[in-house]
Amino acid sequence: MTGTMTLPRRLPEQKRSEDTVLRIMNAAEALLSRIPLEFVTTSRIAKEARMSVGALYRFYPDKQAIFDAVAVRHMARFREWLAIRVMRPLERDMAADIPKIDPPKFLEDVLDIYIKYLDHYPDFRALALGKLISAGTREREASPILGLPAMLKSYIVDRLRVPNTPELNLVLSVMSEAGERLIAYAYEQPTREGRDLVIEEMKRMLVGYLFVR
Repeated sequence: MTGTMTLPRRLPEQKRSEDTVLRIMNAAEALLSRIPLEFVTTSRIAKEARMSVGALYRFYPDKQAIFDAVAVRHMARFREWLAIRVMRPLERDMAADIPKIDPPKFLEDVLDIYIKYLDHYPDFRALALGKLISAGTREREASPILGLPAMLKSYIVDRLRVPNTPELNLVLSVMSEAGERLIAYAYEQPTREGRDLVIEEMKRMLVGYLFVR
């Protein structure tokens, strides 16, 4: 994984170029879902997209730039999942003045949705858990937990009236890093049951760290 932020060589300006970029990303997603990461090359991506390697290089300088583009697209898609499945129900409850908004449940719901997303999109799971998203893109677009620190911070500061302090930022950063590593560890387990046990332990740990202090 590169430490710098990777960007496309050029941005599509016409419909034809947009279609080409879409074909490249769709081809990369398909390959990441089917074959080991080490076998996903620019040549294979071009072949999957039914274009020449030269046509691919017009838009992306290397496969890292393609991986990052795929990850950014997933990040936007996952934010939509969160908005629909977590944030909107929460906002409805708050608008209805439901007295018991449970902060630990909110965190657990976000983590559950992330696990469902990883299960649903094996190509993104390969990128996120394989640490193949560049450090620059992770910093720009948020970690593979995809905006969880920022979302939690907004919720904690705006809804729970917790002061916005450097300590809160540190706590959320540590929580995010721990969560990423434990989710990767969970998916290394040989069985689905073992994976789910690790995830439940992770949720208990993160809830305790964030809310029981």
